[in-house]
Amino acid sequence: MARTIAQIQQTIKDAKAANPTLSNLTSTSMVAIWQLWTYIVAVCQWTLESLFDAHKIEVTGIIATQKPHTLQWYVVMAKKFQYGVTLPPDTDVYAVVPPADPAVLVVQYAAAVELAGLVRIKVARMSGSALAALTSLQLTAFSAYMNRIKDAGVRLQLTSGPPDELQLALHIFYDPLVLDSSGARIDGTSADPVKTAVKNFLEHLPFNGLFVLNFLIEALQAIEGVRIGQVVSAQAHYGFTSFVPIPVEYVPDAGYMALDEPFFDMHITYSAHGPV
Repeated sequence: MARTIAQIQQTIKDAKAANPTLSNLTSTSMVAIWQLWTYIVAVCQWTLESLFDAHKIEVTGIIATQKPHTLQWYVVMAKKFQYGVTLPPDTDVYAVVPPADPAVLVVQYAAAVELAGLVRIKVARMSGSALAALTSLQLTAFSAYMNRIKDAGVRLQLTSGPPDELQLALHIFYDPLVLDSSGARIDGTSADPVKTAVKNFLEHLPFNGLFVLNFLIEALQAIEGVRIGQVVSAQAHYGFTSFVPIPVEYVPDAGYMALDEPFFDMHITYSAHGPV
């Protein structure tokens, strides 16, 4: 960063004071010749340093536009997509930054994953209070946007699908002072606190984050009235693929998951249990 003129002039004066040859320049008048020359030189030096700063900013900007971008850059840019709005020519920046309008900023969730020879970008939107896939029109427009702003030579795979479906079978050992044999709270505040907790757990998973069985069990154990939460079985699938068992963890292909509630309702059992 360029020094101020005063700072540069003071540096010159300090150097003059340390030089025996110039020690006889002692006038304190602001219009003394030597004072004027220190000011002139200081202005010239300040101008040069300011030009260097401007050049550095320009070069940094050029480098920033030419270097390959990271996966996180693709995530950030995906969330900046504006549905129904065109990009100005030769830029990846919209002319106007809109407020957080879900009708325009349709991509609320995104993740970028590097695969062999390409970058896969998973996206989702909010539909009410739940995550959902982009509509076909939204995905078409989003694809056009991402292919315009991407780095040259980078192949993109852009996907937005329905949630991976989770089939879960549980056995709950419950405190009969809090829950009844159907899993409802005795005080009437919740008819199905276990299902509510499971759905809340899935909703709060990081987008494209791991579903970990041990973490789900921790969430079950945190429910008031649940003594022991046992996962009897867990399996998931996406699209038209077959269900696969989840022994430890699972990465949802769509980036998010939803509970198969009819299956869950038929595969949860309750047993009364004393303190543990």
